[in-house]
Amino acid sequence: MVKWEYFTAPLIIHNTQQILNNFGSEGWELIQIVAGPTGGLVGYFKRPIEEQA
Repeated sequence: MVKWEYFTAPLIIHNTQQILNNFGSEGWELIQIVAGPTGGLVGYFKRPIEEQA
């Protein structure tokens, strides 16, 4: 069974592609983008947890 870890991050509109590419290169998959409490955007990400042998 896959175990997941989750991460949230603010997304800056004028730099969204670079932000998403950086997180993607670290193994994070974008799940959803929602409006944050102060009106900005927040990205929700997940990636599989690497289990130690």
